[in-house]
Amino acid sequence: MRRMMTSSKIASGVIAMLGLATVSLLDAAPAAAQASGCEQIQKLLAERQAIVASLNSSSRSKQKLTPAQACSTLGRLVGNGNAALKFASANQDWCQIPASFVDGLKVDNDKAAGIRNNACNAVKQQAAMQKRAQQQAQQHQGGGSPFGGADSITGGSLRVPQGAL
Repeated sequence: MRRMMTSSKIASGVIAMLGLATVSLLDAAPAAAQASGCEQIQKLLAERQAIVASLNSSSRSKQKLTPAQACSTLGRLVGNGNAALKFASANQDWCQIPASFVDGLKVDNDKAAGIRNNACNAVKQQAAMQKRAQQQAQQHQGGGSPFGGADSITGGSLRVPQGAL
């Protein structure tokens, strides 16, 4: 549990840094799409900005993101970054996208992927801990029976016959 809380705190801090990096990238993006078909990068960057804004508002609010929410949202951010990188790389010359923008986007997306991996690993650890806790609880429920949990199978405790056999 302590590890997940630490991951959340780290993720919150890095999300803030990630937000600043993305804003910088947006400022460096071509101001207007000069060539036909280049509008797609603007759409991707607007979507990216919205995702980062939601992450930043979550990190500032009293109710922090759970690891599952962070995993999901950061997954969307990384997916968006992958799509933006693919488009920017393929259309760099046609759309006059500076190489520094593509490089910055790659660094930003790599950071987001690392944070996403941490959040998603926290979700997996939490699920494994819950599963273990449930298994232990089930073992303890059947622990009073000499048959190791036969109570749950038979619907009640087994009775030992009384009197002479």
